[in-house]
Amino acid sequence: MERGRPALELILAPDGTLDRGRPALELILESASVYPMPSAEMIRPPALTQYTHLLFDHDGVLVDTEPLYYEATRQSIAPLGVELALEHYLELMVDGASPWELARPLGASDDDIDHWRTKRNVLYQELLVSEPIEIEGVEEVLAKLHKRFRIAIVTTAKPEDFALIHRHRNIVPFTDFVLTREAYQRSKPHPDPYLAALARYGIGPNEALAVEDSQRGLRAAVAADLDCAAIHHPFTATQDFSLATYRFGSLSELAEQLLKQPTSRS
Repeated sequence: MERGRPALELILAPDGTLDRGRPALELILESASVYPMPSAEMIRPPALTQYTHLLFDHDGVLVDTEPLYYEATRQSIAPLGVELALEHYLELMVDGASPWELARPLGASDDDIDHWRTKRNVLYQELLVSEPIEIEGVEEVLAKLHKRFRIAIVTTAKPEDFALIHRHRNIVPFTDFVLTREAYQRSKPHPDPYLAALARYGIGPNEALAVEDSQRGLRAAVAADLDCAAIHHPFTATQDFSLATYRFGSLSELAEQLLKQPTSRS
């Protein structure tokens, strides 16, 4: 996908209807892109020799959906009186906190929040099918890695959103399994998603590498005692990746380093 490309904004009117009109995501991606990609020196890791399994995050690593989810949430929460700035959203994201809690002090009831959250879910799915979400080279990278490593996807995505995203894509066939939000008790940044993946494989954390693009996901991997490769994404570039074992400018750069190593697939 070409980052920064203008997208169609779907604006929720006060009565819940959709008003289609002006470019929206351009501003989001422009504001994020001022934070540069890690330099070559920063992203050069030590040897990646011990891993036989790769545990991929989904949103932001395999598909470019995170700006769309923010935009759908921003528009849908606005009728409750919340102006959800990107910076604040990213801060909440680190802890897995719900932006909908910001509406309660403004008088929103549980029914109000449920109503507009449902509107958000509908809007997000409309954006998923109307906006480009491909990340260039992902399928090619997975095809190469699949020959050497066991691969799983460990995501906080809802199963219905995941199914919609992959209805016409060829990413899932390269994986052994996918863990979506219903597959574990606590979401990232808790370790539960990654612990569930390790248990499913029957392996220890020293055998797997987590691949993430957000501080939230990085924290989950570290809490599960996993090494983690952080992949640069302009949307989350302002977050703290100091706990990452490795840092890469792209998924292709990670694959290049992994495939240089004499790793044997188990």
